[in-house]
Amino acid sequence: MRTIRPLLAAVVAALAFASALLFSAAPASAHDVAESTAPANGASVAEVPASVSITFNNRPLAIGSGVTVTAGGENWADGPVEIIDNQAVQKLREGAPAGEYTVVWRVVSSDSHPIEGTFTFTATAESTTTATGPVGATPSVSAPSAAVPTAGTAAPAAPGTGSSEPAADASQPFPWSIVGLAAVAVGLVVYLAVTARKKLAASNSPEGDTPAE
Repeated sequence: MRTIRPLLAAVVAALAFASALLFSAAPASAHDVAESTAPANGASVAEVPASVSITFNNRPLAIGSGVTVTAGGENWADGPVEIIDNQAVQKLREGAPAGEYTVVWRVVSSDSHPIEGTFTFTATAESTTTATGPVGATPSVSAPSAAVPTAGTAAPAAPGTGSSEPAADASQPFPWSIVGLAAVAVGLVVYLAVTARKKLAASNSPEGDTPAE
């Protein structure tokens, strides 16, 4: 029995290891999330800002990113998206008119998967600021940021817009590396269990008994 106990302990440890790997697989594959926007979703600002921005919990990748800022059927975005720390910043062209704006953004999160969303704001006066400026500068906006829904889902439309943008694909990358490690752990459990059973059978067999004198 002294030989069996260490084997049983090893089996229990292997099972615990496999369970930990499987339960940790889902959180490890989660995408980044958008934490706030500027202007805030549904906000009313005094004039059209020089730029709009989306703040994420991690730094997004610059490749594949895009933001459109539409009013009156025209896109007022000026140039490519700038990734500044954990923000995606989109400058606007001068002369943007007053009215309701719809911002549709799409970036590649730090886990290399695209995420997207949308928000709206209303400007009571046209743009009076210059949209150009040095890369890396803090974006100029006229309203404080506010929390937005989790990245990968469309932000709700402002009251009166009628609908919101469709949700993004929320599928998660399958954690094949975790599955591989779990398979190795399960194989180890099976091997140890078979070995323990054989040793237990051998210790209980008549050949293993000491003949009486």
